[in-house]
Amino acid sequence: MSHTYDENTPFVVRFDCSCGTIDVECNPEWAPLGAKRFHEIVAAELLDDCRFFRVIEGFMAQFGIAGDPAVAAEWRDKMIEDDPVKQSNQEGFLTYACAGPGTRTTQMFFNFKDNSFLDGQGFAPFAKVISGIETVHAFYKGYGEGAPQGNGPGQHLIQQQGNAYLTEHFPELDYIKTARFVAE
Repeated sequence: MSHTYDENTPFVVRFDCSCGTIDVECNPEWAPLGAKRFHEIVAAELLDDCRFFRVIEGFMAQFGIAGDPAVAAEWRDKMIEDDPVKQSNQEGFLTYACAGPGTRTTQMFFNFKDNSFLDGQGFAPFAKVISGIETVHAFYKGYGEGAPQGNGPGQHLIQQQGNAYLTEHFPELDYIKTARFVAE
């Protein structure tokens, strides 16, 4: 289903995941630049077959690097400016990961709990889970933090080798089968 972006209208995206379904409502008022990028990512089907590669018990689940290295390379440097924080990082809220100011691209994370300490660091939620929070909490957490700090995947290797690397070395990772707009 195609969907036209309207900066004044929330929209819903359904994640059909390996461990269940999640519906998120994206609210452009909360983070206009982040919401617009999320719409672009979903419309481009970038999240299809995308792994939850950094899942930290009691904190968050990160995803958003395309499984195809060519697609990941295409999006890697498409950074967007920061949005002011208008919502708190609460359980089930979706927020972009970043490496400092002005570095948001396609990587995002679901908050597992109240992570309001992130608010003051500029992490601006743009969407929230409206159905399927139990699926979010069911993501495989056994690999933990990414390399080199932990035993999980190295992001540079995901970028270079995509799902081939993840499937070979981290077969238990949960993933998004498809992410699609839900008709109103």
